[in-house]
Amino acid sequence: MKKVILLLALFVFAIGNSQILEPVKWSTKVVKISKTEYELIATATVDANWHLYSQTVPEGGPIATAFSFKSSANYLKKGNTKEEEGHTVNDPIFKMKIKYFSNKASFKQRIQLKNKAPFKVNGVVEFMVCDDTRCLPPTEVDLVFNIK
Repeated sequence: MKKVILLLALFVFAIGNSQILEPVKWSTKVVKISKTEYELIATATVDANWHLYSQTVPEGGPIATAFSFKSSANYLKKGNTKEEEGHTVNDPIFKMKIKYFSNKASFKQRIQLKNKAPFKVNGVVEFMVCDDTRCLPPTEVDLVFNIK
């Protein structure tokens, strides 16, 4: 019986101390540009010492950040998602020049409204983050933009 209690205690302790790393938090915002044009802004807040990679990454490098938006009769996408300048460095992990973001990064997508009724734009961002010694597997996060 003592062994069962000891094993149960160790199991509970292991679960309590396991840590899921989530070094990037995403937020969304909508900015009205004109009566029919809006800008969807996805902002990544990146924990210290972690890097979020650009939408354009050389072959053989990490997974590039990628946005997809669910099609809707309410809007048309205008162009591709734009990103900030970021930092281009010789990455020690991938041994190549790579553009990444640290601390914070904003990505902007313009849309053209087809009607005036409020609606939501649903999107997904896939991204990969690394620090100086390790990388986390690619992650997908759902994004919601409220058009009013």
